Amino acid sequence: MEVSLARATDIADTVLFPAAPAVDTEGRIPPSHLDLLADNGFYAMSAPSADIDFATACAIAETFASGCLSTAFVWLQHQGVVRRVADSPLADDLLGDLCLGRQRGGVALGGTLPGPPRLRATAVPGGYQLSGESPWVTGWGMIDLLLVMARDEHDNLISAIITARENDALRVSDPLTMIATTASSTVTAHFTDFFVPAEAVVGEQPYAEWAERDAAGLRFNGSLALGVTNRCTRLLGATPLDAELDACRTHLDTAGPADQPAARAAADELAVRAGSALLVYAGSHSILLGEHPQRLAREALFLLVFASRKTIRDALLTSLIR
Repeated sequence: MEVSLARATDIADTVLFPAAPAVDTEGRIPPSHLDLLADNGFYAMSAPSADIDFATACAIAETFASGCLSTAFVWLQHQGVVRRVADSPLADDLLGDLCLGRQRGGVALGGTLPGPPRLRATAVPGGYQLSGESPWVTGWGMIDLLLVMARDEHDNLISAIITARENDALRVSDPLTMIATTASSTVTAHFTDFFVPAEAVVGEQPYAEWAERDAAGLRFNGSLALGVTNRCTRLLGATPLDAELDACRTHLDTAGPADQPAARAAADELAVRAGSALLVYAGSHSILLGEHPQRLAREALFLLVFASRKTIRDALLTSLIR
């Protein structure tokens, strides 16, 4: 099925956005939301066979975020699993079902966090054992597979695909209650001597090498802030924020690795200003739960720290306190 920005826009405007207040207040994404994205080919967007260019992929992510950030947040994690499986020996067994949404993926990136590894991989006969924790595992209860990334004793990053189910070696916290996207069912995963067979490993690379390449992912995640701003500007009507949104998008699209953190920071700050402007414009009723303005303003605050890095935080702090 052809994946198109036009179809994404229709879904965001007619299904996701009208339902977003209920998703936010009830703390639950309807299964029909994710089924709709799967049925229209969007679970396959990151597969090589989809032949979607990066700019279109970013525009689709922005569009879904403008409809319902919780839904977009869960769907976005799946894309990383598709990309990793597509380039691995597991592609023949898993890629087809991942692209159709029969199997849905999430990520546990504890080993990628800076500082001492939060999640460690120890080589054992036949594979690895994982121990430690991975915070911010999104979509628990809505996903089938988990891309886990842990560091070994040589500071290599080990990536593996496991089943997203609790057992004696894998326990998760209750879903976190957050300022926004609580419906995304985000948990902390705790691993205790969790065995990963060698055939489930989909990548090994030095952690330093991964950290250098990580900047490329900042652009795709920046689409979420653009999406929240996009919806705010549409509800506000024509304002100078429209031109700022276009400028932020261009900055993200053209920034190199060194400039990407500043571009992300600018997009995150614009979302907060747009959300605040919408609250003021809509008046006192806009702060009531169930109203779009307060939800969008909270989502903008959430995105100040989502998928952040020290370089992004530094740029944001400099801007916000100037």
